[in-house]
Amino acid sequence: MHPEILRQLTEQRGREMRAQARHSRLVRMAIRGRRHGHDLPDDDFVIPAVPDYVDGTFRTDHSSKGPAVEQVSGESSAARPAA
Repeated sequence: MHPEILRQLTEQRGREMRAQARHSRLVRMAIRGRRHGHDLPDDDFVIPAVPDYVDGTFRTDHSSKGPAVEQVSGESSAARPAA
């Protein structure tokens, strides 16, 4: 194998091993911190509100538990024939 290709492969492997070691060290620090009662710092991530409807609006009536169901001309859904 050409020496330059071998050198590049060796450098790439070294970078990958250092990145893996850095990640493992961070994981160990987080585990030890939680074990000793230290919380990780907050990252100020806020989950955005998800709209209730496709047009982006939110439901204003919070008393109902589910979507509103309309009955057509007083018939119940059990009285209608199956399609």
